[in-house]
Amino acid sequence: MTAWLSGLTDPQAQRRLGPLEWRVLEALWARSSAASVRDLQPAFPEIAYTTLMTTLDRLHRKNVLLRTKQGRAFFYQPRLSRPEFDSARAADALRIAFSADGSQLTPLLSFFVQAVGDKDDDLLDELEGLVRARRAEVDPKRP
Repeated sequence: MTAWLSGLTDPQAQRRLGPLEWRVLEALWARSSAASVRDLQPAFPEIAYTTLMTTLDRLHRKNVLLRTKQGRAFFYQPRLSRPEFDSARAADALRIAFSADGSQLTPLLSFFVQAVGDKDDDLLDELEGLVRARRAEVDPKRP
């Protein structure tokens, strides 16, 4: 995992994302290109320009946003797409769960398998294939 991704998906950093930071991130994901504070201001009429600027800077320092300078303004865009960000957060949540006591994983795994099965039977088959492939990788003698 690259350094910026581990910083981005660090559970402590995730907990530190406040409601305004999430709103700003959502606004940036909704756009097709990088945005300056001035570009985003109409979506946040109740927020002072300087507060929005500080929020974008904080998200950049937390490695959530990329920042480029164009003229006198900074333009921001998310490092990851929304699906990539959600996937990274889910992966970290699973890593945390697996680092805990193994006896408590059965309910989590049962829920996961149930949720996958409820979503799509083909996805459940794909999950089964991934499990078989991983087992073959770990223990080639196992059928």
